Amino acid sequence: MLLQFILAAKSNYVRKVIMESEESDLTRIEISDIPGGSEAFEKAAKFCYGVNFEITVHNVAALHCAAVFLQMTDEYCDGNLAGRTEDFLSQVGLSTLHSAVAVLKSCQKLLPFAVEVNIVDRCVEFISSKACSEANFPSQSPPNWWTEELAVLDVDSFAKVITAMKQRGAKYLTVAGALITYTERALRELVRDQTGGGKGIRSPESGDSDSESKRSEQRELLQAIVPLFPTEKAAFPINFLCCLLRCAIYLRASSACKRELEKRVTEILEHVTVDDLLVLTFSYDGERLLDLDSVRRIISGFVEREKSTTVFNAGVNFNEDFSAAMQRVVKTVDTYLAEIAAYGELSISKFNGIAILIPKGSRKSDDDLYRAVDIYLKVQNNISTFLNWINYRKRHRLE
Repeated sequence: MLLQFILAAKSNYVRKVIMESEESDLTRIEISDIPGGSEAFEKAAKFCYGVNFEITVHNVAALHCAAVFLQMTDEYCDGNLAGRTEDFLSQVGLSTLHSAVAVLKSCQKLLPFAVEVNIVDRCVEFISSKACSEANFPSQSPPNWWTEELAVLDVDSFAKVITAMKQRGAKYLTVAGALITYTERALRELVRDQTGGGKGIRSPESGDSDSESKRSEQRELLQAIVPLFPTEKAAFPINFLCCLLRCAIYLRASSACKRELEKRVTEILEHVTVDDLLVLTFSYDGERLLDLDSVRRIISGFVEREKSTTVFNAGVNFNEDFSAAMQRVVKTVDTYLAEIAAYGELSISKFNGIAILIPKGSRKSDDDLYRAVDIYLKVQNNISTFLNWINYRKRHRLE
């Protein structure tokens, strides 16, 4: 009973349990849902006994939640635990970016209680403020050091920080920088080789339960990150977007996630290289062709956008006057066709499906296209394939 009375002296929660108990000799108190679990309760009990222990940025959130839950406030005892943890939060936990990130990270296991006692929002506001300040006036080298600090957060906490940064008017390149660092860390196995290959990464057909579970986690993470992207089309490097789109294809992400990434690649397709398109084309082992639907949608979307643009340009005929951007895309697509033509599993319908997306008359020279056709026919070594191609050329007046 001694422990109970000592606890009751500083915890109104324990005091009420004892007073409301119908047992005359209460020997056991059930406290099963205390935030922070047994470890937080043990420290709270030590506090009541006057046993010293260290409050740190890693345990202060749990201790504060436990103190509030146990009603260990100054209302019931001067200098109580809730007041001590609140002082530590204000003076230490929310004093630097590193410490605030550590506190916020520890809140992940304390939800939703950490939200109810306002620790999460306070951390988010402080972190977003410090991140914006560091982005504008770096205090350390390299200037983007703060993005590495944010990268250790779980995706939900990270999303809260990014949203708060946007509300503070953070520049889109600042937000993009944080998103790139976070994504490259969170999906390091998938984005470490942005130009293809991905050696050592198992394919999605592996069937391994652990692998499938990991892919599910990665898919959810990617689907949570993409909606955070700033709207500006120049926010991200093209190779980063292509890499993420391949991740989305590999992880079988939602259609909304893939379409958003495709849209962003489409918007800056004139800057895409052949290597960028190849990233979208091959499996992570570099041996098999993926479904080429994404590549087709990207090219088709770009051509449609170019057509729409000409509507606002008086006197311009889309079928006769092609922009410099279109010319660059034509060159890239034909060179891309030559690269994938060497793969025997490429069907004539898939090859044609990409070739015909290029508007008639937009090619200043057909040399790159003919080179791709020549490679394709040699690899196929099939008379029916050759005849199919001849018919294709006749239909589209490429002879």
